[in-house]
Amino acid sequence: MPSRTNKFRGRSRYHGRGKKAGRGAGKRGGRGNAGLNKHKVMTRIKYMPNHWGMHGFNRDPSLFKVHVTVNVSQLSDMTDDDGNVNLGNYHIDKLLGSGQVNQAISVTVEHASAKAVEKIEAAGGSVTLSGDADNEWEEE
Repeated sequence: MPSRTNKFRGRSRYHGRGKKAGRGAGKRGGRGNAGLNKHKVMTRIKYMPNHWGMHGFNRDPSLFKVHVTVNVSQLSDMTDDDGNVNLGNYHIDKLLGSGQVNQAISVTVEHASAKAVEKIEAAGGSVTLSGDADNEWEEE
């Protein structure tokens, strides 16, 4: 009994597969998202309505501020001999309240959360805000 391939030798151009079924991804119209703006356009319109285009909003970078932060648990490594630390020297502009404070530290920083101030003052230290005069404690 001859094999299927041998059966088509010399007689058939496509070996019983139709015109493009034997080549690459021909029968499915390309691989992946090929043809979404051509022969698969109705599939895109029906099943992928938000496939192209921009979605949502991007705020202008000038409208928001990303703070460089440090937690109160890391302050003991930054203090000098007198227990003072100026976070501006480390290019840190916000103090956050995660962790514990074991010693009285005097901190100078541009912004501080309410919990950070509470923890430092409970340990006998103080927080001085450098920057705007209307700068109040900020919520985390």
